[in-house]
Amino acid sequence: MDYRKIAEDIIKNVGGKENIESLTHCFTRLRFILKEENKANKPRIEQLEGVISVVQAGGEYQIVCGAKVEHIYDALIQVLDMEQLSNTNTETVKRKKTAKQIGNQLLQIITQIFTPLVPAIAAAGLIKGFLTAAKLIMSNRGVDISTSDTYTILFAVSQVIFYFFPIFLAMTCAKALRSNQVIAMVIAGTLVYPGIDTMIQDVATKTTIFGLPVVKGAWQIGESVKVFSYTESVIPIILAVCVMAFLEKWLKRIIPEVIQLILVPGLELLIMIPLTLSLLGPIGIYIGNGIQIGYDAVIGVSPILGGALIGGLWGVFVIFGAHRALLPIGLNDVALNGHQNILAFAGSANFAQGGAALGVMLRTKSKELKQIAASGTIAATVVGVTEPAIYGSNLRLKKPMVCAIIAGAVGGAIMGFGGVYGDAFANNGVLTIFTYAAFGMRKFMFYLVGIAVAYFGAAALTYIIGFEEELSEERNSENVNDEIYEDSGVIEESNKLEESNVDKSTTLYAPLEGELISLLEIEDQAFASGGMGQGVAIIPSKGEVLAPWDCTVSMIYPTLHAIGLQLDTGLEMLIHVGMNTVELEGKHFTKHVEVGQHIERGTKIISFDLEEITKAGYDLTTPIILPEVKLCQITRTNQTRCNRDTIIMEVKDVD
Repeated sequence: MDYRKIAEDIIKNVGGKENIESLTHCFTRLRFILKEENKANKPRIEQLEGVISVVQAGGEYQIVCGAKVEHIYDALIQVLDMEQLSNTNTETVKRKKTAKQIGNQLLQIITQIFTPLVPAIAAAGLIKGFLTAAKLIMSNRGVDISTSDTYTILFAVSQVIFYFFPIFLAMTCAKALRSNQVIAMVIAGTLVYPGIDTMIQDVATKTTIFGLPVVKGAWQIGESVKVFSYTESVIPIILAVCVMAFLEKWLKRIIPEVIQLILVPGLELLIMIPLTLSLLGPIGIYIGNGIQIGYDAVIGVSPILGGALIGGLWGVFVIFGAHRALLPIGLNDVALNGHQNILAFAGSANFAQGGAALGVMLRTKSKELKQIAASGTIAATVVGVTEPAIYGSNLRLKKPMVCAIIAGAVGGAIMGFGGVYGDAFANNGVLTIFTYAAFGMRKFMFYLVGIAVAYFGAAALTYIIGFEEELSEERNSENVNDEIYEDSGVIEESNKLEESNVDKSTTLYAPLEGELISLLEIEDQAFASGGMGQGVAIIPSKGEVLAPWDCTVSMIYPTLHAIGLQLDTGLEMLIHVGMNTVELEGKHFTKHVEVGQHIERGTKIISFDLEEITKAGYDLTTPIILPEVKLCQITRTNQTRCNRDTIIMEVKDVD
């Protein structure tokens, strides 16, 4: 591999040396700050040798190169006069980065607030969909199950996340803003406390706190009258926690540390409760109403056009992470009106992405691409997770992405024409279809037709129009065993590359203690897409990284967040502790071994302060990657908890 040639091509395609403000690198990616990102040729960069993908995030232009990043970075340093570049542009970078990243930071905070709640919201939607389906089926048999104890309890389960939504939002918002989560939850709990809720809804009686009026009110939206209430609300608690975060920092500056434990939370509550009930809460309510009125006005102009735009562009929003910014609209809609349609239209996009991936699977002759596309279509259509389809096949092949946009727009337009609504907020997949049956069979049929057109339309378009294969003929024609089988609770799949460099079988133990998850569940798409290599991820419950096998420490990144190991069996392994933890610059990490040292399985490599890193707002999900596996089968366990004695992967030579 000619690293200098790669470096020259990268410089050319990021807009030339004159467009580079600064360049650093972490364990897996080059991190550019560019003067003008629109001068960079992203599609061309992603086709360069040694480049896995391009990520634009946090004001950085990140080029993911995997294990080869250091070689490429060294070549870039040789081509560029980086010392001079760094000296002349340091102040400019600091000044421009702050100005450019306000929008990015806001979007990142919104993502951190709402993303952790999505699984619970989706689960609630799934339960509500099942209840709706059961109620429809049994009502046709003359049985009303809505009065049964089971129905009542499960219906309550489906409502809890929404009724107490301010409390959950307070927790995630405080975490995103690095403030006291428990105090934030107490403020939210006060807003939804039954006695307070009753007091606020009693609009005929004036209420005060410390002489300040507790604002109440009633207003009409459409044909219904709404009374002030903070249960199920979204915006009020976010405003309150934002103000609380600033207040908390100020209090910690002026109050001696020895008495902060009592005074800071106490003063926060005494200040924030009146401020929220008298000012911030009402402002949040009216902002929520304004958002809803605006959205209803846009959809009211043309539901067909609205459905087409969301159904067509939702997948594009996912690429940039902008779809997270639209989640509050749907949540606010459910809170105010008991229904939402934005995710119905987004469902058309989800099924379209799955359909396009199906088209790729049916048309391609590459076994590897077939496997990637099959995983993508299953994830998108069953549970509504589109990233594997988008990043695994559709976006990288381009034409399938266009087909998905077209078919998604048509499906969304059909839903808009039919006035489709759902009574819960849930990812759109086969498992949550009945969420959209709550408002009658006519609307439900339009939803079914919409997702069918999106799915099969995208598949047909992709199959007919085709795409340019990325994989070489030599790679496609490899004859390797791709059998998938199950044995003793273990799921196996093939990883087909060029040549074997491992022993006949390698058993890998968990390097961390915690929850074992699939790479697909990681938000960072460089890892989730498999572009960095195959493997698993662990959400650690203990701050220690241990050797998974007898090995030599080939690399420890200076910030201690990433480790490279050369196992005695010939395998290379990358352990990347957390997402973006490179920004900590080694703080809260401790090294226990040296590069080049040979260690036995179970030896402590690094330790880290799990609590402090989490408190700082970083996601500690840790990918364990095999970046250079050749012609072998990777076997992953299906266990969900792991410790140092848990086998998480087995690698077998298929020669």
